[in-house]
Amino acid sequence: MNEPATEPSDEPLSPGLYIVATPIGNLSDLSPRAAAILARADAIAVEDSRVTARLLHHIGVKRPMLPYHDHNADRVRPGLVARMGSEAIALVSDAGTPLVSDPGFKLVRDARAAGHMVTTIPGPCAAIAALTLAGLPTDRFFFLGFLPAKEKARADTIAEIASVRATLILYESGPRLAATLSALTAGLGDRDAAVAREISKTFEETITAPLSTLAARYADAPPKGEIVIVVAPPGEAPPPEADAVDAALRDALARLPAAKAAGEVAKATGLNKRDLYARALAMKEEE
Repeated sequence: MNEPATEPSDEPLSPGLYIVATPIGNLSDLSPRAAAILARADAIAVEDSRVTARLLHHIGVKRPMLPYHDHNADRVRPGLVARMGSEAIALVSDAGTPLVSDPGFKLVRDARAAGHMVTTIPGPCAAIAALTLAGLPTDRFFFLGFLPAKEKARADTIAEIASVRATLILYESGPRLAATLSALTAGLGDRDAAVAREISKTFEETITAPLSTLAARYADAPPKGEIVIVVAPPGEAPPPEADAVDAALRDALARLPAAKAAGEVAKATGLNKRDLYARALAMKEEE
């Protein structure tokens, strides 16, 4: 069962879960459909009722709000899911698209498991907005959310994704920005990057530069506001030198048949396995 995209506004909403994206800055970014869903929902599950109250006031709406966040989700979730059998429950985060670095996926999972209708009302998302502002490749991207606060855990996470051939997107706070940019420089190299903050607000700003330059820029001047870091994918690695390839093949041939030795070196270098196999056979004949 799916909620029609343009159901008449004077009719009640069908029971179920409505995932509603809300503005990340300018309140006028709320879509007309999102406003209509919020106005007609039986209740709205919110991260912070004070934040959502300001949005509802902007569109002239008063609806019951139910706190739903990391600290109470396990306790509140069963009751919310039960209500979806007869009521339209809207889910919002403080800003942007719910579930993107916010609580909510378990609510969606449990609502589906209970057989309830689940639909989304798409809209603003800080990660995607920053990607469009950064001027970096957009064909493949990897969203990291917030990196760990502790230095070692942060470095370990960066090491895990260093070889990912995609533009990286992550969230950060002002006080931690310079340290995170420095850690990214150390773990990824001095890639091109962008720091976008206050997107769609009065003081929106996007600064593009190598990671080390950005780290130095913010070292003594932590910025305010919501911040997104976008980092370019790794550059193409230069092909290994012929002598290094021969050395690797020679080592592999000492342990493995030619075909398996070629496969091992191909996996390590990214070179063509067939070409490496031919070279391995030639090396065996030379011996």
